[in-house]
Amino acid sequence: MKILLVADGRSPITMRFAEGLRDEGIELALVSTYTCLPQEGLFQEVHTLPVAFGQYSGSQVLTTAAAATPTKAPVNTRRRLISRFRNTLQQARYWAGPLTLTSAAAPFRTILEAYQPDLVHALRIPFEGMLGSFTPASLPFIASIWGNDLTLHALGSTAMQKWTQRTLLRADGLAADTHRDIRLAQTWGYPHKYPQAVYPGNGGINLAELQTTTAQLANDSLHGWLKPEDTLIINPRGFRPGSVRNDVFFEALRLLVKRLKNVRYVCPAMANQIEAQEWVSAYGLQDHVRLLPYLSQEMLWSLFKRADVSVSISEHDGTPNSLLEAMAIGCLPVAGDIESIREWIVPGVNGLLAEPNRADAVADAIAFAVEHPQFMESAKAKNAQICQNRVSRGVVVPQILEFYEKVIKEKHRRG
Repeated sequence: MKILLVADGRSPITMRFAEGLRDEGIELALVSTYTCLPQEGLFQEVHTLPVAFGQYSGSQVLTTAAAATPTKAPVNTRRRLISRFRNTLQQARYWAGPLTLTSAAAPFRTILEAYQPDLVHALRIPFEGMLGSFTPASLPFIASIWGNDLTLHALGSTAMQKWTQRTLLRADGLAADTHRDIRLAQTWGYPHKYPQAVYPGNGGINLAELQTTTAQLANDSLHGWLKPEDTLIINPRGFRPGSVRNDVFFEALRLLVKRLKNVRYVCPAMANQIEAQEWVSAYGLQDHVRLLPYLSQEMLWSLFKRADVSVSISEHDGTPNSLLEAMAIGCLPVAGDIESIREWIVPGVNGLLAEPNRADAVADAIAFAVEHPQFMESAKAKNAQICQNRVSRGVVVPQILEFYEKVIKEKHRRG
C-alpha cells in the first residue's frame, strides 16, 4: 500500500505516526505544510507546500546541540515578537491563511499524479486537511481531527468555517482521537454512513521505547535546584493560544507556593517567553519554577520519568499526546475538566480534573495529588493498563491499517 501523508513535517508526532506505518511495510510519501528536514529511510519522497505562511515558522524543537543546554535557549527578535503578539498572529492567520490554499492546489495535484498513492491522509484539518481537500474525487482521502480543529480553529473566521466544512464534505474517511470529534464532524456535514475511526493521533506509543529510554538532561539546569526529596510537577504543553490556560496555571502556583513545601515546577517550551517570565516575576515564583526551552522527545520523556504530576489546563483539546505519554510513564495527569479529556481520565480514579478557568480549583487538584501519594501510585497502575490496552503502537497501528483498507474498499464500492 502506498500512502501520501499531508502533515507538519517538523512534528515529532508526524514522525512517530509514519514510523508505525513504515514498520508494517507501508510505502510513504510526505507533503509537509512547513519547511522541514529530510527524514532518511522514512519517506520515499518529501515535498514542501508551505500553505498558511508555514515557510515563516521555525522548528518545533531545538537541535540536539541546543537542547543539550536548556539554560541557553536561543533568543532573537522574531521569537520575542511572536511571544508578545501570539494571539494577534493566530487571529490574523485565521483570516489570511485560507487565502493561500488555492494556489497550492495545482502543485499538490501534480505530486499526487506523479506518486500515484492508494490513499491520501491529512493528519489534521487546518491547514493540512484543507490542502488535502484538493485530492481528485477518484482517490480515497482521509482527514484526521486533532485537538482543537473543530472546537476552536474552525470557528476562527468565516473562511476557516468554509474550508473546514469543505474538508469534511470531501473526506472519504474520518479519524479522530476522541469520540466527541466524530460527533461534532457529523454536525459539520461529514456523512454518518462513511467510515470513521477513533485512535490516538500519534499512531500509538512504542511503550517499550518509552520505558527504556535513558536520555538525561545534559548540563542539567535542574542540578542544585531540584533535590532528590522534592516533588516535581511538569507543565509540558508550552503556549497554545485559545486552548491551554497558562495564565490559570501560574496563578494556581501563586496559591500553592506557601501551601506546599518541597515542590518544584518545570515548564518546557517556555524559556524566553515574555508572558511566562512576567508571570514568574509577578507571582514571585523565581525559586520555584524553571522555564525550559523546547526539548527533544527523549528529553521530555526523561522529565516525565522524574516528575510526579503532569499538569495540562486546557479549555479546548482533543487527546494531547503529552497526556498519553505522561500516563504511560507514570506521571499523574491533572487536566482541564472538558469532554475530550473525560474520555481518558476518571477523576479520583486515574487522574484529576479541574475547571480550566479557576486557579483555585487547579491548585486544589495539584495539592490533592501531592498530599496523597497512595492515590498517585494507584492511578499509575491503572494508567499503565489503559495505555497497554488503548495506546500501545502494537494495538493502534493495526487499527489504522484496517481503517485504510475499509476506506479504500468503500470508496471503490461507491465508485
